[in-house]
Amino acid sequence: MKALIKIEAVAQIIRFIRGEKVIIDRDLAQLYGVETRTLKQAVRRNIKRFPSDFMFVLTQKEFSFWRSQFVISNSDKKGLRYAPMAFTEQGVAMLSSVLNNEKAIEINIAIMRAFVELRKFLESNKNLAKKIAAMEEKYDGQFQVVFEAIRQLMLEDKKQKNRIGF
Repeated sequence: MKALIKIEAVAQIIRFIRGEKVIIDRDLAQLYGVETRTLKQAVRRNIKRFPSDFMFVLTQKEFSFWRSQFVISNSDKKGLRYAPMAFTEQGVAMLSSVLNNEKAIEINIAIMRAFVELRKFLESNKNLAKKIAAMEEKYDGQFQVVFEAIRQLMLEDKKQKNRIGF
């Protein structure tokens, strides 16, 4: 079965809000091929399936900041009059039960794979940062020895100078 969307395309719409990796309702609606209001309506009808760690509505401050990241004219608000819903990985998984059709299932699989890839990428960066820190500690110590040796050589050079002349 050929994937409907590429993992890279999904990875580009994953945002970090409140320290969570989330996808905004309008981006999900676009992936699913439904209107944002239709997606929001389905969520509201099944709100018990979406606790705050699955989905949250952006605060006015978060909404203003998020909205400022896009150049949007008044005539092209595209559903941005209201604060968007942000879905965590678990919230996106729950959407497959709310939007129960074949396309939704395939889209959810691709989104879950994108979250997994992002998690792997972030973990590899953590490991790389740890390795660099370990190398810095190791080499800082070695360079300290080199600098100390250079200082000793400089002191010895001053002591051994014999005056020439008067």
